[in-house]
Amino acid sequence: MTIDQRKIEKKVLNNGYAMPSIGMGTFGSDKYNADTVAAAVYGAIKCGYRMFDCASVYGNEAEIGKVFRRAFEEGLVKREDLYIVSKVWNDMHGDGDVLLSCAKTLKDLGLGYLDMYYIHWPVPNFHPPRCDVSSRSKDAVPFSVDRYMATWRQMERLVDAGLTRSIGMSNMTVSKLEAVLPLCRIVPAALELELHPAFQQKELFEYTLSKGIVPVGFCPIGSPSRPERDKTPEDVADCELPSIVRAAEARGIHPALVCLKWAFQSGAVPIPFAVTESKYVGNLKCITEDFLTAEEMAEIAKDDKDCRLVKGQVFLWEGAEGWEELWR
Repeated sequence: MTIDQRKIEKKVLNNGYAMPSIGMGTFGSDKYNADTVAAAVYGAIKCGYRMFDCASVYGNEAEIGKVFRRAFEEGLVKREDLYIVSKVWNDMHGDGDVLLSCAKTLKDLGLGYLDMYYIHWPVPNFHPPRCDVSSRSKDAVPFSVDRYMATWRQMERLVDAGLTRSIGMSNMTVSKLEAVLPLCRIVPAALELELHPAFQQKELFEYTLSKGIVPVGFCPIGSPSRPERDKTPEDVADCELPSIVRAAEARGIHPALVCLKWAFQSGAVPIPFAVTESKYVGNLKCITEDFLTAEEMAEIAKDDKDCRLVKGQVFLWEGAEGWEELWR
């Protein structure tokens, strides 16, 4: 099935560029290898996805780049048809490192420019892939406005050089944004944040919109296949929330699709991840039809459990009392 592009809305960013109203994530949650994710990207292009959310730390950009080249060569899409996103990882915040990171991503993806480039996390550190939740970096440090802005200045230079059209932030808080936004020469065009019915982040979400920044929601269905390090006993399953279940039963669809409809209708750009064709086709199709009613949206709003799933324990620094300190 191919979804008609005319049915997929676009968000106009604060710099005039347009972003599709849904994208496909490419983080395999430590569960799928690079070739499996890349094959899903190819299938997603064929069915109508135009935005792909990549990152250097995901370890699959080279394989995804081959898929992009194949799609261009086969005439499925042109480069300008796609909205391609990537992110600088935490161990590449140093002077000159952002340019090196972006250059490697462009080489791996086989591109001359990115549409969006994010600072993945606001704190510089490193942890090995698939590490345990108890892993800590000896170089981890708390958030610093000066340090963050030094990294952001490098991001701004990427725009000046034409290596990315837009730049954005990720995993921020209102207090952090209040500290850095007045200092930005180029204001972020988008903010990636964890966003799902059980974790609606209403204050951050509204603040982001008020600044003309597009909110992009990751973990939009609660990321049930997220790494074990990101799971705790008190976590809430979005697809089991009463309001979500009721709306799904009324339509005869999976609760995950209700979560995506909620994100889209709230004004966010969801970036769900899936490798099964029926799932990624369904994810795209669901934001083009059978929208939730105002009453259903209001009921979902009441089901917010303030349940953060990606807590970031592995980024804690010496002396930090708990993961909550990352989000102040």
